[in-house]
Amino acid sequence: MNSIKLPAWMSGLGSRGGSALAAPLLIIVLLAMMILPLPAFVLDVFFSFNIALSVIVLLTALYTVKPLDFMAFPAILLVSTMLRLSLNVASTRIVLTEGHTGGAAAGKVIEAFGHFLIGGNYTVGIVVFIILTIINFSVVTKGAGRIAEVGARFALDAMPGKQMAIDADLNAGLIGEADARKRRNEVAQEAEFYGAMDGASKYVKGDAVAGIMITLINVIGGLIVGVVQHDLSFGEASKLYTLLAIGDGLVAQIPSLIISIAAGMVVSRVASDEDISSQLTNQLFARPEALYITGGIIFALGLIPGMPNLVFLLLGSALCGGGYMIAKRKKEQPEKEAAAAAEAAATAAAGGAANPAESEEATWQDVMAVDTLGLEVGYRLIPLVDKTQGGELLKRIKGIRKKFAQEVGFLAPPVHIRDNLELKPSAYRITLKGVEVGTGEAMNGQFLAINPGMASGTLPGLVTVDPAFGLPATWIDASLRDEAQSMGYTVVDAGTVVATHLNHLITTHASELLGRLEVQALLDHLQKETPKLVEDLVPKVVSLSTLQKVLQNLLQEGVHIRDMRTIIEALSEYANQTQDPNELTAMVRVALGRAIVQQLFPGASELAVMTLDNRLERLLMQAMGAGGDGAGIEPGLADTIAQQAANAAQQQEQMGLSPVLLVPAPLRVLLSRFLRRAVPQLKVLSHNEIPETKTIRVTSLVGVPM
Repeated sequence: MNSIKLPAWMSGLGSRGGSALAAPLLIIVLLAMMILPLPAFVLDVFFSFNIALSVIVLLTALYTVKPLDFMAFPAILLVSTMLRLSLNVASTRIVLTEGHTGGAAAGKVIEAFGHFLIGGNYTVGIVVFIILTIINFSVVTKGAGRIAEVGARFALDAMPGKQMAIDADLNAGLIGEADARKRRNEVAQEAEFYGAMDGASKYVKGDAVAGIMITLINVIGGLIVGVVQHDLSFGEASKLYTLLAIGDGLVAQIPSLIISIAAGMVVSRVASDEDISSQLTNQLFARPEALYITGGIIFALGLIPGMPNLVFLLLGSALCGGGYMIAKRKKEQPEKEAAAAAEAAATAAAGGAANPAESEEATWQDVMAVDTLGLEVGYRLIPLVDKTQGGELLKRIKGIRKKFAQEVGFLAPPVHIRDNLELKPSAYRITLKGVEVGTGEAMNGQFLAINPGMASGTLPGLVTVDPAFGLPATWIDASLRDEAQSMGYTVVDAGTVVATHLNHLITTHASELLGRLEVQALLDHLQKETPKLVEDLVPKVVSLSTLQKVLQNLLQEGVHIRDMRTIIEALSEYANQTQDPNELTAMVRVALGRAIVQQLFPGASELAVMTLDNRLERLLMQAMGAGGDGAGIEPGLADTIAQQAANAAQQQEQMGLSPVLLVPAPLRVLLSRFLRRAVPQLKVLSHNEIPETKTIRVTSLVGVPM
């Protein structure tokens, strides 16, 4: 048999199911209601559906977290408005044609609203209808429309800034291309949503005006039809048709009011991670003090003679009791959270061994990569790293990485930040490749007054030490900040304390942060400017691992590697003589001598340095000859050298000079490696690294006592 090929649009409808036909069928039904006469029972069904639809829309608006979660709301406003108007037309037709037969002529719903809600009194019905219409038109709809108009204006004005923020996060590597595209779409959709709500609110406002006019027309038309066509008396026609018209108006106006309230809820809410119901309950009843005071005022009013004492006393007691329950719950909340955290930690430590049948099979997804740089904070420090709470630490960390790249010469890995419930509330921990390299405490909301050695007087507060450099310090309140600065203290906030400590550790461990990936990225960056220079070196002359070791040796001794051109040229010149990274490092240091001296003695033409005593220098040269790498130094002599070097470095710092030891070239590597642990602040230079334009002044000798 020959198959029948459906048109593309028909096959598309079939693939999407009946939902694609819902909107066209609804429009057809609305038009049919305006044109074709409907039985009373069908009108009851549609009036009931209209009320149910309005309640569904209101509840959906209440439980919506973000306005964009209910993007169909403007279209629903239009459809619901057209549904009410269509019902008005259909009910008007049946009221005017069958109204003379009685109150049930237009259906049970209109009769119920005309009799039960207003007690069959059309005067009361007119007043209630006018009040509902005024509330809907003058208060709810007008306010929602104004909020939507202002929201649309602000959304459009904020679009360029939001787009720039997304581009900045994308360029900084904080988000991927997919996330950036999603956020751009959300920004555009938000502006379109508020613009659509601004226009859709005009439909609701027009619907309120149309409701008044339709009701007046129904009353006048009913009087004419009843008196002229059905020979009813004026009083009987007035009562019958007015009740039907008012019932018809109320049954349409109440859903309209509910829809208007939903529109106001959607456009007036402030963006957060909670729906409107949660916001109202969590914020309105969040403070027990407010309930205590309110309950006390209501209770006092209940004691006044002539007041409804029982109602006021019961309400006041209920408010005070509610405040007590909320205060008790807030007091118990930290204990419950701590217990839940301890239980979760115990469960994680057990590894699900209590019920192995329910545990999932281990996969490669369970192997977590170790962060190169990590910062873990206690829960009191979370505001420092949370943008929504005004935390500036993220911005400072970006500045640290940028400054490090500009000064040291390569881009440090990003810092991964997470909270750690195992830490003290105000503690933080800095990790390098998963291993702790630094820890400290920062009191959020207070300032750390650091004594650089010249401060006078003491300050009230928590005595501690600066976590970065070990200087004596005190945590003080913000009110003592100016006083501490006038006394000579260096005063910094909690975020600066953490950022300074992190910067110090990144600089100290720069050699460990320079991995193969960073070296390759550094070469790729340099190759854009000098492609031939890089191609001739790696891997033709030296391997990538050898280059990495040379750069790490330089960073271990605090030498910046910004001048990669000089480093590569030196390696290209001497790599044919040796492939030993340590020997290549010594030759590169000579080539970088001017930069090394500039880094240690910025802007100085005279270099104030320490040198070795002649006897100690001869002993070390002999040890080098005996052991080759200095292994022949006696332990007692080694301790003496370390002590003498530490004393000389301390004297140098007290004079305001850089602690630099100048030694012969053969001894430089030995002493630098040996003194790096004993005197970390001491830098060791060789005579070959000093430029000829510099003058040397010896300030002290490092020797051994007789």
